[in-house]
Amino acid sequence: MSSETAIPRINGERLWHSLQQLGEIGADASSGGVTRLSLSDAELEARQFIVCLMKEAGLDVRQDEAGNLIGRLEGELPGAVVTGSHIDSVIQAGRFDGPLGVLSGIEALRTVKEQGIRHARPLEVICFTDEEGVRFGAGYFGSRAMAGSWDEAWLELTDFSGITLKEAMERANLKPHKASQAARSGEEIKAYVELHIEQGRVLEDREIPVGIATAIYGHRWLEVRLQGRADHAGTTPMKLRRDPMAAAAEAMLAAERIALQAGGVATAGTLQISPGAINVIPGEVIFTLDVRHERLDSLAEMARAIESAVNQVADERRLEAAIRIIDGADPVQSAESVMAAIAAGCGELNIPEHRMICGAGHDAVVMSGITDMGLILIRSKDGISHHPQEWSSLDDCEAGANVLLHTLIRLANDIIV
Repeated sequence: MSSETAIPRINGERLWHSLQQLGEIGADASSGGVTRLSLSDAELEARQFIVCLMKEAGLDVRQDEAGNLIGRLEGELPGAVVTGSHIDSVIQAGRFDGPLGVLSGIEALRTVKEQGIRHARPLEVICFTDEEGVRFGAGYFGSRAMAGSWDEAWLELTDFSGITLKEAMERANLKPHKASQAARSGEEIKAYVELHIEQGRVLEDREIPVGIATAIYGHRWLEVRLQGRADHAGTTPMKLRRDPMAAAAEAMLAAERIALQAGGVATAGTLQISPGAINVIPGEVIFTLDVRHERLDSLAEMARAIESAVNQVADERRLEAAIRIIDGADPVQSAESVMAAIAAGCGELNIPEHRMICGAGHDAVVMSGITDMGLILIRSKDGISHHPQEWSSLDDCEAGANVLLHTLIRLANDIIV
């Protein structure tokens, strides 16, 4: 891009307004949090908002077989340059995780169309189905379908109310058994670039608004089931107890130690105790562990070590243990070509270039399986995410969206950095 030409920029106020509008859908007035579980009434309402925004931006809009919403600007050459993210949320979430990537993508393509910016290749923005995995216990449904890794077994997964994914998709006017038809090839998609809040404190600590992810942690989600014997809390001596709750506490601490030693992270996120009475020794405990690392071999070793620790605790306490992997993704590396385009965009906008590892999983993890992938991160206040207090400033959102815009333009025009 010539330095004599005015540098294209998105409309930051318009982006911010759309973030606030979307944030009202599924909002809880008392906590300030947002709950939009995948394919829920709130998320389906939010999808209609996204469709309207895409149409207002002048994009050709379609929904694929997996429910992914796609807005497109046609180009002269084959091989689209794609951006996107998701709008489903965790329970009591903030307003930025996921939506920023979708809305910034729409704003970037809208800017390209409004300003008549040349793009030899097609540009697309995608709102993916169910990235978070909260409602059905597994995530990345939309991006996995697009990447050709859809699993029909997912249709039988159930939510907290016993509703299956199949039933939820049918209620959303989707045809579940056609979801695999959403698959696309690397020839169709030249590159994928995602914009996301950091969800950590690295950029804030360094006083930098934008980061370039060099890699994304892989993860394994483990479900641990410990079965013992439910007994009276007052009449059962300590030596006679088969208490799965005490064992679960030991296992969680063991997972923490293993993560520290391996340089990864492990989190016990959910816990179910049965029968769940104050004066009853539990008979069964089920808990989940979210295990992550940037190296595949270390991630696998962490999972093995945790399984061994759980089994050892169960044996010592005369319990039955069952461990299963309920979801997972391998660590991925960003493509050098996309990172270079992001870095060039930062340079053009006078934003410091900072490369870093991303600890959170995103649809970019899955899309890296079929095309070159890059991830732009923006500063998160206090590193808070998945919480009502999640916050990124208007200036940082605008800066990230402008870097995204320039990255897309470079990739769509095959500008070699």
